[in-house]
Amino acid sequence: MKTVEFRLPQEYDKSFIVFQEVGQFFPCPWHYHPEYELVLVLKSTGRRMVGDHIGYFDAGDLVFMGPSLPHVWVNDPEFIKGEAGYQAEAIVVQFVDHFLGKPFMEIPEMEAFRNFLKRSSRGMELTGATRDRITEIMKGMISMNGLRRLSALLEIFDILANTAEYEMLASPGYVQNVHLKSSDHLRKINQYIMQNFQEEITLPEIASVANMALTTFCCFFKEHYRVSFVEYLNTVRIGHACKLISEKDLNIVEAAAESGFNNLANFNRQFKKIKHMTPSEYRRTLNVAV
Repeated sequence: MKTVEFRLPQEYDKSFIVFQEVGQFFPCPWHYHPEYELVLVLKSTGRRMVGDHIGYFDAGDLVFMGPSLPHVWVNDPEFIKGEAGYQAEAIVVQFVDHFLGKPFMEIPEMEAFRNFLKRSSRGMELTGATRDRITEIMKGMISMNGLRRLSALLEIFDILANTAEYEMLASPGYVQNVHLKSSDHLRKINQYIMQNFQEEITLPEIASVANMALTTFCCFFKEHYRVSFVEYLNTVRIGHACKLISEKDLNIVEAAAESGFNNLANFNRQFKKIKHMTPSEYRRTLNVAV
């Protein structure tokens, strides 16, 4: 599925974009752009794709995404056919990294928010009180101008900088740009996985990279990644396979081989376990979203 660069219009007297989408359905194709983006669905239902993540949305869905992450919101058939009885509606906020100037984004007060931005490369579904608070602010931003609108965005930044109420969307293998601000162990582990996941990686091998005993490594990995090493490695490989299928249009056998699976049956089994669909179903879903 071809990914296109898509840009929203920016008013000449505004430093960032607040855009209200209203229509029979959301018309934007599978696309990416250089801006960070918040998407709030006010009305309509359907399926959203963020990287290799496929989920469902309805009114109140709120997602934050980093730059260059492919995504699309596909409305349910009744909207496409004009049979829903009401229009699809969403609010989109976009900003580039240093829209207020590089010195401002590097002041000490912005450190927590900068760390949040580093985690956004995979996209996040915001939940709980965080979603509720940001929803109300974004609704108000449509009618705001000048410093009021900028102040509202900075309030959103403060909420995001201090929240843990989100679910990551795209897998690290799809993005291959995970930023981990943590111990040197995590940096070495992550770097080694991303550079070698297409080859066989044994537990003794990765434990040696982390300079840990095997038992210590397994406990350390489970504590920090919340899954076992093998489970995480399969997630990375399946994410990469999704990227190959969607962006390079490789067939399933080729995608499996280039993602580190030398057994097609195991690839199909892991794919369904992680993505909750078969590779063929995933490819058909991409075609529907074109």
